[in-house]
Amino acid sequence: MTKPVPHILIAAARKSSGKTSVSLGLARALTRQGLKVQTFKKGPDYIDPLWLEQATGRPCYNLDFNSQTPEEITALFDQKINGADIAIIETNKGLFDGIDVTGADSNAQLAKLIGAPIVLVLDTVGMTRGIAPLLHGYQTFDPDISIDGIILNKTGGPRHEGKLIAAIEQYNQLDILGSIPRRDTLSVDERHLGLTTPGDVSGADPIIDALGDAVEQFIDLEKLKTIAQKGARVPLAAPLKKQTRDVKIAIPRDEAFGFYYPDDLEALEAAGAELVFFNALRDQSIPHVDGLFIGGGFPETNMEQLSQNSALREQLKSLIQAGLPTYAECGGLMYLCDRICWDDKTADMVGIINADVMMNKRPQGRGIAHLKPTQHHKWMPLPQRSGRDANIHGANIHDAGVYNVHEFHFASLVGLPDDTTYAYDVKRGYGIDGNRDGIIIKNMLANFCHLRQSNSNRWAENFVNFVRQHKND
Repeated sequence: MTKPVPHILIAAARKSSGKTSVSLGLARALTRQGLKVQTFKKGPDYIDPLWLEQATGRPCYNLDFNSQTPEEITALFDQKINGADIAIIETNKGLFDGIDVTGADSNAQLAKLIGAPIVLVLDTVGMTRGIAPLLHGYQTFDPDISIDGIILNKTGGPRHEGKLIAAIEQYNQLDILGSIPRRDTLSVDERHLGLTTPGDVSGADPIIDALGDAVEQFIDLEKLKTIAQKGARVPLAAPLKKQTRDVKIAIPRDEAFGFYYPDDLEALEAAGAELVFFNALRDQSIPHVDGLFIGGGFPETNMEQLSQNSALREQLKSLIQAGLPTYAECGGLMYLCDRICWDDKTADMVGIINADVMMNKRPQGRGIAHLKPTQHHKWMPLPQRSGRDANIHGANIHDAGVYNVHEFHFASLVGLPDDTTYAYDVKRGYGIDGNRDGIIIKNMLANFCHLRQSNSNRWAENFVNFVRQHKND
């Protein structure tokens, strides 16, 4: 019989309480104990999962109510814990936060869905006795969840810590797993998160190691593992993989491009694609392939190196002009434009999309988006209604005819021709201009929004089928 896998959900009262720091520290500390730690991230996110993968050496998977049904979330979770000794789910924002006012997409709902014990990380800066009514509210707000442990973060010293512990023991009777002192080296902020992408992880390990050291010093790991046992689940066997790989798809994975969901890459393989990874900064060419997928990332911070690799840029432009099936998201779209302009610097890119990329001070598109395919889309059929009843942001979150996606970009396009053909109408979000997304040129599709493989959005299968059809024509 398959052994149940313990798991634990790391939540907080609000954003920026230290969930990422604690989750990374726990992942590294438990991995040091010889455990196979499987991590998950709630919601759409690329950067936190890259760090969690670095902490454990295992891919981190996203659990997202926007793009997945509850059944898909539980199936993915149960499949990916197979072979693990313990699982950690890092949440986003606060425990009860979400878009839906009833909490249908909240972290608390995720905990209920997968039966996860909850450990609450609390930023204690400027707080003493006031921690008690805060915790009381969280304990009583939803009777269907149970907060099983507390981690006090950014404590100001023994006296401060003592006051917090006394208040919790007096009024809340919650297990305190430990207190992490306030130190600059024990936090992961936006500055740190910008240090590394999959192709450049040298800056991440020292930070993760320091967090692992802190967790080992200040957190009762044995008590945490006991709590995790409360939510042990029997894993599911992974679905059988397709043995025949009859098309090759090239994918850049380096400092500039690294925003790929691991289950999306697995879906491409399951559909029959052999993935051929290359480095867009250093490889002068790509081998013969049948298709190209360029994900998001940070082309703007690497634009000089990308520009200097003119041989690759010219090859990609020639291939796309010749009809190579190509799909690009966000950073990939930017790379395919004429130029990237950031402050007083400009760098030439591939030049298949006749527009300049302008980097702005504020995000142009951010958060959940809804895309409706136009008649020009070459490989995406209308979405299938899933039967999900939850009402989020004013409509059924899996309405037929609309794909639920996400976006986060500071870039905008300047000079795009008026006769540009678009694959999507934007029903929520921004995309390219607030109304449209998905530029179509030849067999290329490039959009700012990010897709996610799901039962209602089988983009990976559809793209592989399109590549296969073009190869066999």
